[in-house]
Amino acid sequence: MKIVLGLVFVLTLSVIRAQVPHWGPCPEPEVQPAFSLQQFTGRWFEIAKLPAQFEKGRCIETNFTLRTDTSVRVVSSEVQKGQVRKIEGTGIVVDPKNPAKLGISYSYVLPYSPYWILSTDYVTFALVYSCTDVLRLFHVDFAWILGRTRSLPDSTIEKALNTFAYNNIDVTRMTPSRQQDCDKTF
Repeated sequence: MKIVLGLVFVLTLSVIRAQVPHWGPCPEPEVQPAFSLQQFTGRWFEIAKLPAQFEKGRCIETNFTLRTDTSVRVVSSEVQKGQVRKIEGTGIVVDPKNPAKLGISYSYVLPYSPYWILSTDYVTFALVYSCTDVLRLFHVDFAWILGRTRSLPDSTIEKALNTFAYNNIDVTRMTPSRQQDCDKTF
């Protein structure tokens, strides 16, 4: 049993290396009321994010294509070392009573990860949050500010940061995403 727990601990550390773990369980932020998955579909550009080991490139964007009323095809791409890298996954509405709480998986063997839409106007910006509890002792979270264009006004970003803070989500380590010279690559 000790060997299994040790292995779980080592694997957990490797997964969260770029992230900042926080003590205690995940916060329960408010999500977008009356969320419409159909209106959310389309192309979103990453404007800012909390560190994520699975995102190392620039020009990060995600395209959501409706499959059913509760399922979307998710294609994320980034430019890394001059190459466009894409990964395809599936997004689902986890609870039809709360459609802003999506789950996304990029693998058939991995469970769906939380992908909660905290706020969006569908045409300009979206705020996304994901959090995973580790043995309810601590949690690892991700947060993104997304835009329909490669940049957003400072006032929109400031409002987004305030929304995260209001929901007890620590975004002090959030960094701007690199979205320069992207149209030449895609």
